[in-house]
Amino acid sequence: MSGRDAGGARREGPRCIAIVGPFASGKTSLFEEILFRTGAIPKVGAVASGNTVGDASPEAREHAMSVELNTATTTFMDETYCFIDCPGSVEFAYESDPVLACVDAAIVVAEPDDKKIPALQVVMKHLEERNVPRLLFFNKIDRASGGVRDALELLQPVSSVPLVLRQLPIWKDGIAVGFVDLALDRAFLYREHAPSEVVDMAEMERMESEEARFSMLESLADHDDALMEQLLEDIQPPRDDVFADLVKEMRASEIVPVFLGSAANGNGIMRLLKALRHEAPDVTDTRARLGLEDAAGPLVQVMKTIHTSHGGKLSLSRVLAGSVEDAAELDNAAGPAGKVSGIYDLVGQKTAKRGTAKAGDTVALGKLDGAVTGDTLSAKGASVPMIAVPKPPQPVLHKVVRPSERKDDVKLSAALAKLVDEDPSLAVEHRQETGETVVSGQGEMHLRVALERLASKNGLSIETSVATVPYRETIKGSVTQRGRHKKQSGGHGQFGDIVVDIKPLPRGSGFVFNETISGGVVPRQYFSAVEAGAREALESGPLGGFPVVDVSVTLTDGSYHSVDSSEQAFKMAALLAMREGLPQCQPVILEPVLKVEVTVPSDATPKVNAIVSGRRGQLLGFDGKPDWEGWDVISALIPEAEIADLIIELRSATQGVGTFTSSFDHLAEVHGRLSDDILKAASKEAA
Repeated sequence: MSGRDAGGARREGPRCIAIVGPFASGKTSLFEEILFRTGAIPKVGAVASGNTVGDASPEAREHAMSVELNTATTTFMDETYCFIDCPGSVEFAYESDPVLACVDAAIVVAEPDDKKIPALQVVMKHLEERNVPRLLFFNKIDRASGGVRDALELLQPVSSVPLVLRQLPIWKDGIAVGFVDLALDRAFLYREHAPSEVVDMAEMERMESEEARFSMLESLADHDDALMEQLLEDIQPPRDDVFADLVKEMRASEIVPVFLGSAANGNGIMRLLKALRHEAPDVTDTRARLGLEDAAGPLVQVMKTIHTSHGGKLSLSRVLAGSVEDAAELDNAAGPAGKVSGIYDLVGQKTAKRGTAKAGDTVALGKLDGAVTGDTLSAKGASVPMIAVPKPPQPVLHKVVRPSERKDDVKLSAALAKLVDEDPSLAVEHRQETGETVVSGQGEMHLRVALERLASKNGLSIETSVATVPYRETIKGSVTQRGRHKKQSGGHGQFGDIVVDIKPLPRGSGFVFNETISGGVVPRQYFSAVEAGAREALESGPLGGFPVVDVSVTLTDGSYHSVDSSEQAFKMAALLAMREGLPQCQPVILEPVLKVEVTVPSDATPKVNAIVSGRRGQLLGFDGKPDWEGWDVISALIPEAEIADLIIELRSATQGVGTFTSSFDHLAEVHGRLSDDILKAASKEAA
């Protein structure tokens, strides 16, 4: 196969580039420097100073970390680019999923830190799964203590395709002061926050660069037979052919080119921007990657929903085909998404109104009330193709929320709806059994930021607590019990008289009602009332007031009065029989046990096994995670009462990357001190 084809041609037109990478790798600093170099901002801010365009929300400033997407449209050499800085913490990782569905390419920001390799592997796997063309920016080169090629060997396991070094650092007194561009075969010296300066290569640098360049060409030759022949014959390939191969293979996700620099010092930025200009794919390539070559416009992908305090709802969107004008009516797969009310460019939190958005543009569309994050939108009445966006991961941490003042209940409900609209990786559940409103998220910081946002944006005072564990009660013994309800207060009285057999059922059977009445001692029309009374009695058990499960009730005998009997009287008789009978049936507490699958780097597996065991968990085994070298999936059964803060301990043991999923498995009996503690807590709650 030859790499010398149109696949290496330079693209023009608006492009959308995601900036991704592990937490604290320098993504926001790179984002800031790019905006400065392209003239979008007049000076460079610093994350430590809290004056960057990205991370401008109060929550991001407070916690000194990205907690949401940061977006900015800018121009470089007369071409339009939208850069989207994605959070690095695994807790906010879902922010990037709808973005990666439609970007042209991604810059992966990494650093020479082996502790961050698991987090980097997570990022790279997500890109590979979506087949997003990507290049790696080896950041903080000024702090690198070892050789870059050694560091690259350390990083290679995070990528299933070769990491191809495009630059070699020039060292002086242990500090990287410049680089050799292996494709251009030229040397450059860094200048702080300014373009690098071309210099002559020293003899040692020349020898090292020739070796590194040959290694780069060998990687390219794996996909280009003509280049392989040239290398075997010791023929120097033309520079234009080398660039064509680099471009084609990056766009096809066959290689990941690696660039060097220091975002904090502004080093390596211009070379990175020029690589994007000459090598990154455009919206035409992206449509082809998504199988939308024949898509008719307008075709729009919603990447993020933003509720502003004054401008209403904005939908950050990529126009993949056609064009979108103000007042255009758009549909999603479910029906009308709404009429566009304003089209805006974004630079951080600032909006600038603009005219028509064409294919390739990334814009905010105003007031599409029917559109949600991840939606694909088309012209009103047109068929809407579906672009795959992963579903949000299952939440791993839960908090009960309530307003400090009851009058704010309605306000809280509306605020929670907006919160989940902006961040689909949050979930809100109203639990009827306990009356609790539970907010669930991806970790401690994720929930903390969500609750801070909930309070600050809506002027709400919020109280939180741990969600109630849904304990149950059941019985182990049987009893035959009479229930007699008799009341006379003038006029018609009330009379109901029954005898029931109360028995335990196998776990998971629920409630079963039968009758063996003979001779009409209880008329048939009262059977349903007896069943209703029995069901009501089971709503609050004799031990801690928890619902009672797995019980059989059989109506065997009774009597009635032709005038005073009624459905209500027989229902009361059943309630009396159950309330007197259940305490005699050896009642016990049941706790829910969850099937849990924990995903962690393999070197953390022993630690995690100990964590599971320490939470009364039963280990079922572990296996390698399919297609994830160096990762394990641990299966276990863990009581729900022990799950509440599991994710906090798990993240601490895995450099912040461990996670788990859970599902109900069974109810298990609780005895001894643990049962006493549960009943004591229930008694205190009831009081």
